[in-house]
Amino acid sequence: MATLEYPAYLGHIREESRRFRDVLAGCDPAARVPACPEWDAADLVWHLAEVQWFWARTVRDRPAPPDDGPHPERPTTYDGLLAAFDAHSSSLVAELEAAGPDAPAWHWAPVQTVGTSYRRQAHEALIHRLDAEQTAGTVTPLDPALAGDGVLELLDVMYGGEPPAWGRFEPSAHHVRVDLTDLGTSIWAQPGLFVGTEPESGKVYDGPHVLVVGDPGTDPDAVVAGAAPDLDAWLWRRRDDTGIAITGDRAAYDGFRVAVDQPLD
Repeated sequence: MATLEYPAYLGHIREESRRFRDVLAGCDPAARVPACPEWDAADLVWHLAEVQWFWARTVRDRPAPPDDGPHPERPTTYDGLLAAFDAHSSSLVAELEAAGPDAPAWHWAPVQTVGTSYRRQAHEALIHRLDAEQTAGTVTPLDPALAGDGVLELLDVMYGGEPPAWGRFEPSAHHVRVDLTDLGTSIWAQPGLFVGTEPESGKVYDGPHVLVVGDPGTDPDAVVAGAAPDLDAWLWRRRDDTGIAITGDRAAYDGFRVAVDQPLD
């Protein structure tokens, strides 16, 4: 259900990663990251460096799943961290570009293609760019089209989506419409519960979940409305709900909110 063309995702990975790096290059390495207070700026650099290293390797080794091979060692200096980020970020873009979005590749998300990493890594870079700017105190606007796609990805993949074969979704009776007011589009969501036991680990799941659904042809039970950048940052727990309007049945909204109020790094 991606809403952007794949070359656009690749461009956003480049742009957001560059902004992330430029902001943190001039930041105190010990500055705390507001959304992830256990991290400082140096930890944030290394986090995205490791993420981009991992997905560059995964795309390069496609379609085999990642193995337990050695990970890169964390540099001991801030300059070393920035240099490592440069190398791993460049490698990610090169591997994605060389593979193309349609190539089969492992991913933890349901769609097993390189294109899933195009999209996921664009949003990874966007949100951590926001983390970097909040850390440095120099926040700039999010791209509305990318943020709008981020709202959809959050509801359809990160917090929800169709359950695997070993689980089931137990929907509530409520439908919530998310209005992206600056884009003139809406996303319909149905909160509920995901229940199941993962066969490999034996882990039992029984918790809030959400599905993106088609327009049911009825009035929504609740509406969450705001500009795409505000909604994306709010759903990622990177900002408060200032500027976001919530109307309708409170129980319907509460069911939606509990499904999308889970911690994400």
